[in-house]
Amino acid sequence: MRGLRASAGRRSGPRVSRWAAGAACGALAAATAAHADGKRLNFVACPIVRDTSTVPCWLSEYDGELYYLGIQTDVSADFHPPYLGHQVLVEGVVSDAPRICGGIVLNPVKTSVMPELDGSCTTRLPAEDRYKIDFNPRPPGPSGGHLAFQGAPPRQPPAPAGPPFEPREFELTFDFDRGVAFRHPAEVMKIAAYARAAKARRVTVYGSRGATLLTDGRLVAESEAIGRRRAEQIAHLLSGLGVQGKIEVSWSSAPAAADGVDDWKSRSVKVIVEP
Repeated sequence: MRGLRASAGRRSGPRVSRWAAGAACGALAAATAAHADGKRLNFVACPIVRDTSTVPCWLSEYDGELYYLGIQTDVSADFHPPYLGHQVLVEGVVSDAPRICGGIVLNPVKTSVMPELDGSCTTRLPAEDRYKIDFNPRPPGPSGGHLAFQGAPPRQPPAPAGPPFEPREFELTFDFDRGVAFRHPAEVMKIAAYARAAKARRVTVYGSRGATLLTDGRLVAESEAIGRRRAEQIAHLLSGLGVQGKIEVSWSSAPAAADGVDDWKSRSVKVIVEP
């Protein structure tokens, strides 16, 4: 692979358990306060799918309450639904919107399918007349990125900026413990277009291992090798898209610090393009 060089990842300290109980007192207090004011929730639970007359909707239950996550669409949509047979990590903010499918609306919300199988996550609820989803199927042809909503403009990767070119940083985020997914190719194409236009002499790719502080005070951390996996995947894609400069790859094996506020941002790859 042209110009591709991997450097060793930083060694981590003591390994953090994926389900480490007893988070630090300060972090636990912050999580408890967030739960008390009803604005931010981070939890892992089984997803629940409810049938409707139009399209299935996805829910999850936490602390005796039902929360709405999103609707079933296709891979080009912004919301990627969970699936039965696995728990889901939910990171969201409670909104004051009317309930949907019987669940309190979390907006914004990030959902990540947990890797481990869970045979207890099989709940399907039947359609009920009182639960309706306003859903307009898209016209025939390739999806423009917003499957269900007529009039939504298709998402197009922006054209690379013109000269003079300057060093530029890009950041890609990921689902929990996952590598490249359907939404990443457009982002990588944008980075590659800039690198080619700028005739980049060096591209630095750095992968991070994330962690999330749950509302109940537990810490859930990604697998130790995930930062390296992400960085190498992105570097491989950039090389395949014709980036000619030296691509330097590094990563962190230690989980990022987590405080329960937008921890999903720590599941990332940063790319710096130097003309």
